[in-house]
Amino acid sequence: MARDRDRGLRQARRHVEARRDLGLGGGRRRGSAVDAAVKLPRSFYDRPTLDVARDLLGLVLVHNTRGVRTSGVIVEVEAYIGESDPACHAAPGPTRRNEPLYGIPGHAYVYLNYGIHCLVNVVTEAHGSPAAVLIRALDPLDGIEVMRRRRAAAMKGRKAQPDPTTLPPHQICRGPGNLTMAMGITLADNRLDLLGDRLYVEERGIRVGAIAWGSRIGIRVGTERPWRAWVEGHPAVSARRVAVRRSARLSAER
Repeated sequence: MARDRDRGLRQARRHVEARRDLGLGGGRRRGSAVDAAVKLPRSFYDRPTLDVARDLLGLVLVHNTRGVRTSGVIVEVEAYIGESDPACHAAPGPTRRNEPLYGIPGHAYVYLNYGIHCLVNVVTEAHGSPAAVLIRALDPLDGIEVMRRRRAAAMKGRKAQPDPTTLPPHQICRGPGNLTMAMGITLADNRLDLLGDRLYVEERGIRVGAIAWGSRIGIRVGTERPWRAWVEGHPAVSARRVAVRRSARLSAER
């Protein structure tokens, strides 16, 4: 069963690699769309959440709105799994707000955090098994200047920045609230099918460095679960980077 679920990702990656080998593009160009990019299939998301979290690193999150395309390489994520996870929105059981978590995998779960920031998650696992992966940080690719301008705008709890060009690329999408602001992701994107054309994840054949796991941050409960994964050494990753052994992560999952 797990082998079948992995097939979609392997096929997408083989397609990109084959096109790159033929000189048709496929992955390392920055700041432009890549013709060889492959949108992820439903089977990618219909797997154990920690596997999805790990495999999202190095893939590209894309958002198209009002004719503007923004995108970035995913470099930091967090997993939230089931009603037994006190930090997961499913902990109290099904509600109107957390309905997407119980839905079909491969959909977006976007919610407002502390009344200020929208946060974007991808729904994972089988229909009825509430789980998702929070996208925490990106390495910007397409639409960098647009993202800078959005980050520079005034918003609740934040003053406008007079000169958006002073924002270094690695800070544009560092942190889940900054990420959605830069990408233009709002509550209107909640429940979107990630197989559509507005918000989705694609494979561009981009290779990233070593992956580390550690405690989730920005929460008050469930911090003992080492379910945050990131690309080691990447400047867009949150400052707290204390890694744990893989065996500890698997023990916490059980």
